[in-house]
Amino acid sequence: MHRPAPTFQVNGAAIRTRRMQAGLGTGEAAGLAGISERYLNHLENGYRTRMRPKSYAALRTALGLKPDDEQLLEPPPRHEDQPEEER
Repeated sequence: MHRPAPTFQVNGAAIRTRRMQAGLGTGEAAGLAGISERYLNHLENGYRTRMRPKSYAALRTALGLKPDDEQLLEPPPRHEDQPEEER
């Protein structure tokens, strides 16, 4: 049985904010990451929310982030039924 490749769920607003902080235009950031400008636009606008590991790593590098930086990822969902100390 074929298993789909793992993906990262990304936060489009965080991508846009970091790109702007880095002083990069959409086309420039996309070029540095090796992805299309359209794909980057879709990520930033929330039309696409998942990235494959290789593309995610390239975007993170293009935006000047370290390999272990997770600021572009969507935060994990909070479960209201969990006690506060387990969240």
